[in-house]
Amino acid sequence: MKTLVRNYDNLNSFPALFNEFFGEPVVAKWNKNLPAANIKETEDNFGIELVAPGFKKEAFKVEVHERNLTISAEEKTESEEKTETFLRKEYSFGSFTRSFRLPNTVDSDKIEAAYEDGVLHVTIPKKEEAKPKEPKLISIN
Repeated sequence: MKTLVRNYDNLNSFPALFNEFFGEPVVAKWNKNLPAANIKETEDNFGIELVAPGFKKEAFKVEVHERNLTISAEEKTESEEKTETFLRKEYSFGSFTRSFRLPNTVDSDKIEAAYEDGVLHVTIPKKEEAKPKEPKLISIN
């Protein structure tokens, strides 16, 4: 999904220029904060595999609004170590948001998601009328 806000700072102007001409997938190669997504289609559903290691299952949020599927995650960790001579405090923060436009042929009420081994699997079932049908034999009278 193309972004509506354009950020032309010194570090992002080259990828933003490509986003203007070629769309978001070209820019995603330069943005290492976005997890890679594999999208596949079967007869019964669409599947999205989002490679996002290091997150906990609770950090993910999967939302559908109208025909937009938005997957986001945010996680913060804090560690503090005290000894007699020093104090050390470390922070870690990770987040991302990916959006996908769904076709009219999906049943958005039955979308399921599971997180396993660093990969978020989202299953998007097709509506019955969108599934391929067996050929019907018509008898000749």
